[in-house]
Amino acid sequence: MKILVTGAAGFIGSHLCEKLLMDPNNEVTGVDTFIGPTSETLKKQNLAALAVHPRFTFKQADLLTVDLDRMLQEQDIVYHLAGMPGVRSSWGKEFGPYVTNNIVATQLLLEAAKNKPIEKFIYASTSSVYGDILGKVAENATPSPLSPYGITKLTGEHLCNVYRISYNIPVVTLRFFTVYGPRQRPDMAFHRFIAQVLKGEPLTIYGDGTQSRDFTYISDCVDGIASVIYRGNLDGQTINIGGKERASINDVIRLIEHLTRKKAKLNYLPKISGEPKHTWADISNARALLGYNPMITLQEGLSKEIEYIKTIYTL
Repeated sequence: MKILVTGAAGFIGSHLCEKLLMDPNNEVTGVDTFIGPTSETLKKQNLAALAVHPRFTFKQADLLTVDLDRMLQEQDIVYHLAGMPGVRSSWGKEFGPYVTNNIVATQLLLEAAKNKPIEKFIYASTSSVYGDILGKVAENATPSPLSPYGITKLTGEHLCNVYRISYNIPVVTLRFFTVYGPRQRPDMAFHRFIAQVLKGEPLTIYGDGTQSRDFTYISDCVDGIASVIYRGNLDGQTINIGGKERASINDVIRLIEHLTRKKAKLNYLPKISGEPKHTWADISNARALLGYNPMITLQEGLSKEIEYIKTIYTL
């Protein structure tokens, strides 16, 4: 299969490309424009193994300006992971790039796909579309985003749905729950916490640390994403991709202390607007439709991320 992955130099995108290339029948074209909180240097490191792969082609291009009609020629599958990430930075005057990169770019890609024989168009969404829901959340819950970021991702979902209805684009939507592991963005909590502990710097915690998340290790996440192309009867489905374990932020910090054998200096700051108190994925659909079964424990996943972070900082 010929597969296009947007956001290929990012955290999830680079791991996904590597996973897809494990199938000798796949040829992958990756696209990225090196925006967002991850530096261009780190993103190029993410691509290092892919760059020498004979069935991988990389294109540095902006979805807002590139000839998408030409780019989608002969592609069987589209994975749309590109976008502007982050809840905290989506407020105020920073909202503009979220609109263009998460909404406009998605619409342009759908326009280019509508007259192509695409077999599947997989849209990467987020648990941020749900808002603050108590207990396990299933895909039929009414979305109620708490942040501008969440609103732009939900808008992307709606765009995908109307193009599916009007132009028969075979859309599958995946909602990710707090993905972590090697190559995680520097602005994300685990990356920040680990780097701060290793450097002996205070940890910045927004809120009291009792907030909890459904943490999804990267290899589990990409197993779920990659499996979509091998499964039938997914047209129009929305599927949660959650992890093996939930934990509070305070629990995570204690585990990082244990794994690094360093005591954390804690600096609690006021809660930031837009963040739910808890997230918890009901992954029944993913199990039934994708055969999804997350395997990596939080301790194992954090240990792998700690080893990665040691390689990218001077400690």
